[in-house]
Amino acid sequence: MKHKDGSTDKYKDKHKEKRKEEKMKSLDGKIKKEKENGFASPPHVKSEPEDDFYHSPKHERSLKRERDVDDNDSEFKPKKIKTENEKKAKKRKQDEDIKSKKTKVKKGEVTDGKKKGKKEPEEKWKWWEEERYTDGSKWKFLEHKGPVFAPPYDPLPNQVKFYYDGKTMKLSPEAEEVATFFAKMLDHEYTTKDIFRKNFFKDWRKEMNSEEKAKITDLKKCNFAEMSEYFKAQSEARKAMSKAEKLKIKEENERLLQEYGFCIMDNHKERIANFRIEPPGLFRGRGDHPKMGMLKRRIRPKDIIVNCSKDSKHPEPPPGTKWKEVRHDNKVTWLVSWTENIQGSIKYIMLNPSSRIKGEKDWQKYETARRLKKCVDRIRSQYHEDWKSKEMRIRQRAVALYFIDKLALRAGNEKEEGETADTVGCCSLRVEHIKLYPEKDGQEYVVEFDFLGKDSIRYYNKVPVEKRVFKNLQLFMENKEPDDDLFDRLNTSILNKHLQELMDGLTAKVFRTYNASITLQQQLKQLTSADENIPAKILSYNRANRAVAILCNHQRAPPKTFEKSMQNLQTKIDAKRDQLSDAKRELKSAKADAKVRRDEKSKKAVETKKKAVERIEEQLMKLEVQATDREENKQIALGTSKLNYLDPRISVAWCKKWSIPIEKIYNKTQREKFAWAIDMADDDYEF
Repeated sequence: MKHKDGSTDKYKDKHKEKRKEEKMKSLDGKIKKEKENGFASPPHVKSEPEDDFYHSPKHERSLKRERDVDDNDSEFKPKKIKTENEKKAKKRKQDEDIKSKKTKVKKGEVTDGKKKGKKEPEEKWKWWEEERYTDGSKWKFLEHKGPVFAPPYDPLPNQVKFYYDGKTMKLSPEAEEVATFFAKMLDHEYTTKDIFRKNFFKDWRKEMNSEEKAKITDLKKCNFAEMSEYFKAQSEARKAMSKAEKLKIKEENERLLQEYGFCIMDNHKERIANFRIEPPGLFRGRGDHPKMGMLKRRIRPKDIIVNCSKDSKHPEPPPGTKWKEVRHDNKVTWLVSWTENIQGSIKYIMLNPSSRIKGEKDWQKYETARRLKKCVDRIRSQYHEDWKSKEMRIRQRAVALYFIDKLALRAGNEKEEGETADTVGCCSLRVEHIKLYPEKDGQEYVVEFDFLGKDSIRYYNKVPVEKRVFKNLQLFMENKEPDDDLFDRLNTSILNKHLQELMDGLTAKVFRTYNASITLQQQLKQLTSADENIPAKILSYNRANRAVAILCNHQRAPPKTFEKSMQNLQTKIDAKRDQLSDAKRELKSAKADAKVRRDEKSKKAVETKKKAVERIEEQLMKLEVQATDREENKQIALGTSKLNYLDPRISVAWCKKWSIPIEKIYNKTQREKFAWAIDMADDDYEF
């Protein structure tokens, strides 16, 4: 604004002259009204929809400028009125009243809009300070827009050909869509696996018309190369998009998020986790899944069950379609559900991890684990006694519970053969999964475990056990084949029923949560040193977290970019070491110079060089700590335990105790998920 450039008086004088000219020129007051309103014509102001003030950034900016002009006018208007005759003054006052009413409304609307833009996160709902429902209901009111369906299939351009037995062949849209799923995965090792190819071909033939079925009889004769190249080119084109194109996609995603990504639950706006329905494709599964390659069918409105309040505005299905069902069940937390066709499992649309419902569940989980802490010694002494029981089923239960407690093994569920990958847990271990050594590597009574756990991750461990456990295992393995059950008189439901009798709400999983959290707390006490700087303390935290991840067998394959990123980090370390050598040399030279000169200037130079050396030493230490941390984390996944097994209040209390920013431990999404813990835990919190 002109008014802000320091030439206020000059500006006022100019305006006075302008006003005089306008009075002389105009009798009907038209120009004057235009100046006062800041719009081209008053009728346009009246007809302008109020919504524009919120939705149009252009209007917002122009209104702000206009308001500034009005504010400047108000500085000299009173003086002007004094010099006018009574009649004109009266008319001017009326005009000003009209104008101030209009600008007040606009002013409020714009500033409100602005404030809303700045305060995007809004005030956090502290649900943990409110009373919880005791009648089993999860909510009283729930309203949402339903799911966002996958876009319809977009047929391939005519120039992209499919070949069968060396000849081009035009596929029907249904068969072509399924063929594209295979073409997109052509470079993946999945498409080389026999079970994947067999399942794909079987399901693909179901989508073909009779003519295609008669002709396409051998997958080896199918050529998907052109399709594959087309999708690679599409991928490259997406990467090479201009900023404007990327922004357009981002804006559309944001629009969908604002429309479908939130729901109203008990008068609060809550974020939905996965409001998009997964598109059709080929099932991959984890490990060597027997159903890999099967077709995941497109989910349609007729497959969808919607859950919302009776008194809410129900989600509308796409035009010309119907939902399978609309429910009003406030005893469940899901918003939408459907049954997928591969394993017949029910899929859900749920709330975001930062929501009240998810937060309450987490809080409850850690409180149950804390209750176990009070009675774990009693439970341990009991299962020790049960090792001597006359009943085989009690002995098996006691040994299994010992492994779940000591090794944080999952309980393991019974599965139908051929339905899932061959993964096991403690209760479903087979004789072939363990080996017994009366003495190994200088230790007595060693048990070697080797099996595939959840997500087909190998569990391999050699652990010394108590003599009575070892003798019992020998007994359990007697006269059994390698593929026989080790605990043939036990399953998870029997075990969990027993655990419920020991403590209300106790399951095998609670032991895992308890042992993970207590291990973190103990490790943090042992590893954290008061005289360490922040990077060293964070390394200690990661080491404590790593101990938990090893206990829970949270492994990962080293990242593909690991070697390259380590090389880059080593280059930085080497450069920093050279920089430190130079800085130390300069400091030595400055000290020698100061000895000779003995003046204030040379003393200051020494201090400056000293500080430079200290700063570079700290930077080098940070880089070295980072390198150590990365190397130690190469094959360990820290995220799973941090998000699912560790009471966040332990980490929050540790941060508060040692004055470490919480951002160093939890990222923004994690801080939202654990807002209850951050608000609740003090520096003296004990799990």
